[in-house]
Amino acid sequence: MLTIHADSRGRALAVDGAWIAAAGPLEEVAGACPGARLRRWPGILTPGLVNPHGNELLEDAYHPDPREAGELGTEPLTGEALAALAPDETRRGASARRGVQRMLAHGTVAVACEELRSRAVRDAVHRSGIAVVGRTGRPGGTPSLDPYASGLPVTFAPPRERGSAARFAVFDVPDEAALAAHGAAACVATVVGGRLVYRRR
Repeated sequence: MLTIHADSRGRALAVDGAWIAAAGPLEEVAGACPGARLRRWPGILTPGLVNPHGNELLEDAYHPDPREAGELGTEPLTGEALAALAPDETRRGASARRGVQRMLAHGTVAVACEELRSRAVRDAVHRSGIAVVGRTGRPGGTPSLDPYASGLPVTFAPPRERGSAARFAVFDVPDEAALAAHGAAACVATVVGGRLVYRRR
């Protein structure tokens, strides 16, 4: 079904399957797509974020299940804590799925990785639909689910235009300067492959 996503500034994207069918002011997009379902979002539509720390957050960290919070806490385990936990492949895959979901909740639509060593992690990333972009070497900075907290320049996915893949995010802030100040925790929705994969409840 053709769906129009519109932000509080009147900017809009029409999504048809996995692709952007139209982009521009809401009035123009709605006129070009009669009968489309309309979703209005608070804040701003932006291209989705690229998290530079794919390996560090999905292979070199363990994201506890909420049921493990009493024992392991809620923050990702790394270093000695991860070594002590010694998760098997099944547990690594489950952790990667939770890690990806938490990235999506921060408006991330792609991760930068060297080759992922764990098959369970590779499978979890592939099934999520999140894009993987190559990188060479470790990027520095501080691995964080919020790319704005990494200490590195923030990178966005390619611009949203007609015919491009429908990968974008919505942040409940008035403009890009406020997004940089508040960080990606302001995300209210993330779309990957045309699917609404995260929506703040």
